[in-house]
Amino acid sequence: MDKKVIVMNNTSRTKTIAIVDDEPDIIELVALHLNKAGYRVKSFELMQDLLKYLISDIPDLIVLDLMLPDGDGLEICKLLKKEKRTQDVPVIMLTAKAEEMDKILGLEIGADDYVTKPFSPRELLARIKAVLRRDEKNVVQDQIWIGDSLMIDLQKYEVFVDNEKIELTASEFKIIKLLTHKIGWVHSRDSILDYLGVHSKGVLDRTVDVHVKNLREKLGDYGKLIKSIRGVGYKIDDIDD
Repeated sequence: MDKKVIVMNNTSRTKTIAIVDDEPDIIELVALHLNKAGYRVKSFELMQDLLKYLISDIPDLIVLDLMLPDGDGLEICKLLKKEKRTQDVPVIMLTAKAEEMDKILGLEIGADDYVTKPFSPRELLARIKAVLRRDEKNVVQDQIWIGDSLMIDLQKYEVFVDNEKIELTASEFKIIKLLTHKIGWVHSRDSILDYLGVHSKGVLDRTVDVHVKNLREKLGDYGKLIKSIRGVGYKIDDIDD
């Protein structure tokens, strides 16, 4: 884990693009241009390899060949759009099929764009950027990233470390949400209790300490980011040397 805390939302972190094509030369060419543009690339020659990858990771966009040795791109796209975890991932179809009906079918089942072979890598890159920009405008800022491994999903009330979901109580989630709202900002125990909505019930400050202790343990190495300010409260800051 990096020393510095870098808070990123879903629009500012490094984007991951998954490329699915059975032609290694095309994968290499597209990956080269995407890497130069600052994207992280995951490449697959088979449908099954993509599906295995999606079990643990979700890319920001998928460039999907329509004709694969072990599956039909249209059916894969349809499957992706039905699954809750992948339904919002933009898909750009990359295929040798140029017939109008194929394009219409792809777009109707949820593909975001359609590029036919042979193609210009620069054009594909431009289309990827356009789809991602369009997607960012339509998505509410709902994720906080710290480093590359800790993600807080504000909409779903979920926290992931290294792509593994961390089970938090409602109070623990609210605390980390509050602390990450302003990195380096010290929150008093009273303000935390107020945020939890239990201060008026006579809950002791010690309750906050217990929640924070449990939160630190569940976050593993990232728990070190939660600093105690003696006599005041807590904050999230850089890791000490």
